Amino acid sequence: MENIIKTDTNITNAPKKDYCAPMHTTEHILNQTMIRLFDCGRCFSAHVEAKKSKCDYHFSRNLTDADIANIEGKVNEVILSNLEVRAQYFSKEEAGKIADLSKLPENSSETLRLVFVGDYDICPCIGDHVANTSEIGTFKIISADFADGKLRLRWKVLPRE
Repeated sequence: MENIIKTDTNITNAPKKDYCAPMHTTEHILNQTMIRLFDCGRCFSAHVEAKKSKCDYHFSRNLTDADIANIEGKVNEVILSNLEVRAQYFSKEEAGKIADLSKLPENSSETLRLVFVGDYDICPCIGDHVANTSEIGTFKIISADFADGKLRLRWKVLPRE
C-alpha cells in the first residue's frame, strides 16, 4: 500500500508532493469562483507553487479585462471573509452526496478527506491548507490565455499591504 496515510481512525491516499498551503487554498477558492461565474467546472490541470501558479479550464473564449477584475475581486472578497478552512473524513459513499468526486483517481482510498473553505467550497483533497483564509495574501491574475477550448490562468498571491 504505497502512498497511503493511516491516522488513528482513517486511511487515505498520501499527497504526491509538498503543498504551499496559502496557494493551494487559493486554488480551491479560484476553482469555486470560476464555477460560480462561468459554470466551467474546476480546473482540469493545475500547477500550484509558492511563487506563481497556473490553472487550465475548459472554456469557450478568452477573458475580458472586466472578467479578470471580476474574478480577482470575488477571490479576494472570499479571502478577506476570514473563512475557516477545515478537513473532514467521509466514506466515498457519504462524500459523493456532498461533493463532486468525478476527478478522483481510480486508486483513491475508500475514506476521503473533504476540504471545506467556509461554506464557499467543498472538494476532496489530500493537500495542505491554511486554517483560515485570513492567512492568504492578495490574489492577482498574471495572465489569461485562450486557445483550442482551453483557458489558462497564471496567478500568484501577493503579501497584504
